[in-house]
Amino acid sequence: MKVTLNRASFLEELATVQRAISGKTTIPILTGVKIKLTEMGLTLTGSNADISIETFLSATDEKANMLIEKTGSIVLQARFFNDIIRKLPEATLTLELVDNNQVIITSGKALFNVNALNAENYPHLPIVEHDQAFKLPARVLNKLINETVFAVSMHESRPILTGVHMILKNNQLLAVATDSHRLSQRMIEVEGDNQDFDVVIPGKSLQELSRTFKDEEDLVSILMMDNQVLFKTENMLFYSRLLEGNYPDTDRLIPTSFNTEITFNVPELLSAIDRASLLSHEGRNNIVRLSINSEEVTIYGNSPEIGNVEEDLSYVSVTGDPIDISFNPDYMKDSLKSFSGIDITIKFISPIRPFTLQPSDGDIDFIQLITPVRTN
Repeated sequence: MKVTLNRASFLEELATVQRAISGKTTIPILTGVKIKLTEMGLTLTGSNADISIETFLSATDEKANMLIEKTGSIVLQARFFNDIIRKLPEATLTLELVDNNQVIITSGKALFNVNALNAENYPHLPIVEHDQAFKLPARVLNKLINETVFAVSMHESRPILTGVHMILKNNQLLAVATDSHRLSQRMIEVEGDNQDFDVVIPGKSLQELSRTFKDEEDLVSILMMDNQVLFKTENMLFYSRLLEGNYPDTDRLIPTSFNTEITFNVPELLSAIDRASLLSHEGRNNIVRLSINSEEVTIYGNSPEIGNVEEDLSYVSVTGDPIDISFNPDYMKDSLKSFSGIDITIKFISPIRPFTLQPSDGDIDFIQLITPVRTN
């Protein structure tokens, strides 16, 4: 194997597959990146117990400026290899596989001779039939992930809640995440004659997936297998395991009647909560309080050690009963960030019942739920 190519192009692909490589695996070869060179181009693969990523750099890619002299494949230790490539002195580099699984890396006057592993021992990725592919633009999939994944649980005590529940039925794609204190649910209409599915995808996998897209206009094919899902773009394959078990019935958690409703502009409310949480973060209880009546709406933050803050909030409209309610400001900030710069309506039942946040534009099927904090 021998190839000369642009270092920046190679580093970009290397950074993508590196997301799937862990130093803590029990399978030593998976701490490495697999490099396969054919006449068509260069394929890089990284994998761990949860995700596998394969990228392809075409020999016809002008930016890569690839000169292929001899094809072949090898596995190199990912961490050291990435550092070496990043610190090479010139804009181009040459990789050459010589005897005894040794790889020579040259760039300018720098020459590295590194030990490698036989690529034949690297696990094979599943081969998937593409007939049942379900397709979404990368920007739509990214938005769906960002609108829900923040609400997954970080605790392994209930593994199923560490994932996002995705259901495709009657050309409607529903994504739900909850950690039992908050919930985010988004539904979008999709086109095409698609096969229904009901799966739970690990939140960490989806976060890594959203970071791998280079072009928001790429079309992503999504294929389901027995215990894995494949996200495929023109030059990348991203495999993730699926979580086993039954996701809780979250429909019953969402209230349908309310006693108080208020509409805010998201950026203004987010800024105010950010200010109120400056002091609440310093206290033992990370809580802010919202007081709503027909005359004014006020937010309060307090830290016995530091002091307190209060601010009268701007709002679009308010109806219903007066209410005082306390909540975790970090949950609220996460929620508001997923709505971007629109107006939202927050609906309350009582100070101890979960409240909902929804876009004021009724055409957007997006709802979030936050459980308040009980205070004495």
